[in-house]
Amino acid sequence: MYRTAKKGVENKMTQPILLITGSSRGIGTATAFKAAQKGWHVVINYKSNETAALTLQQRIEEFGGKADCIQADISDPEAITTLFEKIKTKFGLLSGLVNNAGILEQQMPFTESDLDRWHRVFNTNVIGTMLCSKEAYKHMSPKHGGNGGAIVNVSSLASITGSPFEYVDYATSKGAVDTFTKGFAKEVASENIRVNAVRPGFIETDMHATGGEPERVKRLAPSIPMQRGGTADEVANAIIWLLSEEASYTSGTFIDVAGGR
Repeated sequence: MYRTAKKGVENKMTQPILLITGSSRGIGTATAFKAAQKGWHVVINYKSNETAALTLQQRIEEFGGKADCIQADISDPEAITTLFEKIKTKFGLLSGLVNNAGILEQQMPFTESDLDRWHRVFNTNVIGTMLCSKEAYKHMSPKHGGNGGAIVNVSSLASITGSPFEYVDYATSKGAVDTFTKGFAKEVASENIRVNAVRPGFIETDMHATGGEPERVKRLAPSIPMQRGGTADEVANAIIWLLSEEASYTSGTFIDVAGGR
C-alpha cells in the first residue's frame, strides 16, 4: 500500500493517508487496525471517547503501524472542515476515506419518533457523510493537486429492509447514503476517485446497546441464512478490499456483509 507522492503534490509522507470517521469503536476500530497492517497511515476520528481512540492508536503503533487521533463531531459542518484542514496541514493529502461514523437512537415504531430525532440521525449519517466526501474530494482530485483515491461509505442492509418497528429513520438515512454513493461515484470516476459502500447486516457491536437491545443480534440470528451475526472484522475485510488496488476497477457498487440476508 505504500505509494510515492507525485512531484508537486503536498504530501508529507510516502504512506497513503486514510481517515476513518467514528473509528474509536466497532467496525471503525476493526477497519483502522487492518488498514494499518496494510500500510496505511490511519487518522482515527472520534467524537467523545478519547480514551478508546488513544488505546487504538497505541495498539496500532505497538504493531508497528502509523496512526494519529483527531477529535471531530461529524454532525458539525465546521468541525468537519477543521478536521480536513488539520489532516492536510499535519500529514498531507488523503488517499482514502471511510465514512463510518453513524448513529441510531432507541428502538421504536416510526410513528412514535419525532423531527428532532430525524435531524440528529440525518445530520450524522447523511449530511456528515456527504460533507466528509466533499472535503475528501479536495484532497484527492487532480484538479486540486491530488492523486485520486478511494472512498468507502458504511451503509446498512437496513437501507433495503427498512427496519420496521425499530429504526425506520436510520434505515432511511442509509438509503440516502446508498443513493449518494451511486451518484457521487459517477461524478468523480474520471478523476481516479472510486466511491463504494458496504452494507453490514446484523453485526456484533455495541451499537445495538445504544438502541436499547444489547442482545438484538442473538435474538435475530435464526432469521439469518448463516444462522449467526457477523463480526466487525468481517465488515472491515470488505472495506479494506474496496480501499485496495485489488478493487481498482470497482466503483459505485456495494458489498453486502450480511450472512446471506
